[in-house]
Amino acid sequence: MAGVVVCHGSTAVRERIVLTALGVPALAPVRAAASVDELISLARRVPPTIVLLDAHLPSPGPVEAIRRLRAVPSQSTVVMLAVPGDEIALDRAIALGARGYLAPDVGRAELAAVAAHILATPAVPAGAPAHEGVAAHGAVASAPTPVVARAELPAQSTGREEVSLTKREVEVLVGMSNGRSNAQIGQELFLSEDTIKTHARRLFRKLGAADRAQAVAIGLRRGLIH
Repeated sequence: MAGVVVCHGSTAVRERIVLTALGVPALAPVRAAASVDELISLARRVPPTIVLLDAHLPSPGPVEAIRRLRAVPSQSTVVMLAVPGDEIALDRAIALGARGYLAPDVGRAELAAVAAHILATPAVPAGAPAHEGVAAHGAVASAPTPVVARAELPAQSTGREEVSLTKREVEVLVGMSNGRSNAQIGQELFLSEDTIKTHARRLFRKLGAADRAQAVAIGLRRGLIH
């Protein structure tokens, strides 16, 4: 594990995310970069496992950062740090292989859950074209699995809308937050994999989530899991 590099143009935001990441053991070591040049320099010395990349990074910008990461022999997974209105930049970044995005105000629990999700999924080299899919939790994906669906960029809200999950759905969601596959969750709960998939589909529908990572993020923000 070569840790995470937080690359953000704002000193305040960068330092806050670094402090958040320092509380997630799976992300150690945590390094920071303020520019594309700094990011590539760090990546060449010790390629990171995860890169948290500012969607508004100053010129030459995040898309160029992803392109330059292609030249670095690594299996870095790029996750964009984005806010509402960044859809165009996200489209370009995801087309180049970024796995999705997180809000810059991401909390420690949410970041830990996303890290577990990424580390449990086969890596896609930074900048790999979107058609080069990988197997994700036993299913073949046609493109890198997004951390959060780009079409549903989170608005600035408390995220506390009422959602009622059954005890079993919560248990499945907890398993997902720990990076477990459907088969592993089934073994822990003494249920078949097909039954777990049924519970997963129901909780996705209740949460309005596009995939398990988004379900985990929503569950954490709404206090359904901790």
